[in-house]
Amino acid sequence: MAFLVLAVCFGLAGGVVGRVKGSSFVLWFLVSAFLPVLGLLAAVLYRVERAEPRRRCPRCGKLVKLHDQLCTCGAELYFPEETLPSEAAAEQQALPGGG
Repeated sequence: MAFLVLAVCFGLAGGVVGRVKGSSFVLWFLVSAFLPVLGLLAAVLYRVERAEPRRRCPRCGKLVKLHDQLCTCGAELYFPEETLPSEAAAEQQALPGGG
């Protein structure tokens, strides 16, 4: 019973950390619940999705992460000549007095 409570606590902590970094809460909850200490450590060390640079798909025009190789429309993406700022940087510039 104590392990179950510990797993749920680590799962919640990992899920919250994963969600704050822009990833899936459910995914990081499951990883952190099944591997309590390692899962939470992995969530903390995982990259921040909102800080990834983006690019525009040449076929549909959707903004996708720079590391994506395929767009959701099915277009194969190559390394672009020009990148767009990350979501976090774009939000920072949009704030009054930001950037």
